[in-house]
Amino acid sequence: MEIQRIDSYTDPRFPQEVLYQHGAFLVDGAPWTFRVISDHEAEVAGEGLNRETLAEAAVGFARSLGKCRLLNLCPGSGGIGLAVAANAPDCRALLGDISEEALGVCRRNVRRCGLADRVKAEVLDLLAPPPEAIGLFDCITCNPPYITRGEMEALDRSVKDFEPHLALCGGEDGLDFYRAAVKNWKNALTEKGRLYFEVGAGQADQVRRLMAGEGFADINILPDTQGIGRVVYGTRNHEKEAVV
Repeated sequence: MEIQRIDSYTDPRFPQEVLYQHGAFLVDGAPWTFRVISDHEAEVAGEGLNRETLAEAAVGFARSLGKCRLLNLCPGSGGIGLAVAANAPDCRALLGDISEEALGVCRRNVRRCGLADRVKAEVLDLLAPPPEAIGLFDCITCNPPYITRGEMEALDRSVKDFEPHLALCGGEDGLDFYRAAVKNWKNALTEKGRLYFEVGAGQADQVRRLMAGEGFADINILPDTQGIGRVVYGTRNHEKEAVV
């Protein structure tokens, strides 16, 4: 399986109606769009150019499991959760975000992708413990805000003035949301369930250490298309948690 992000504005494989969409994946060489909101909808931050690294890893894991449940935290416009559900037909997904506006975008994309029977969206706060009512998941994917406060001040105006700050700033060192996720949301994973993070450039080793400190096992770092550590994932291990 190969997942590649391409420019749907210019790629001839995409029909005319896709010109209003911001990005797309090629899945096994076939076009599959993942972001279908217009230029006038600013409720979510732009999908990153390296998002295919996280998508490919999560799709591969979900396919290996067969019947499974996935939770996509900080989903943006829903691209990762939708990519997994579309390419792992036995997977049911939940998109969770604290922003109702962002979830509105997710729900529109769910309907447009024809996945409303297997993908839902609801308000979830990454900084709080998971509610018991949502149950357990075999896979959690998360692309949290990871820009430091200092970096926020230096951002280009095209980003700082137009992207929602809630979806960008990760605290003083950019790691606030990772700390909360590894501490609290491991409890929403099944035994041997996996937590996948997208991380900022230079943050992979720090996030790996955070996961190790909370008892995750088999922690790996995956590079993006430029060789930068972009995805960190690990497996929940109750035995290691007991001795941490």
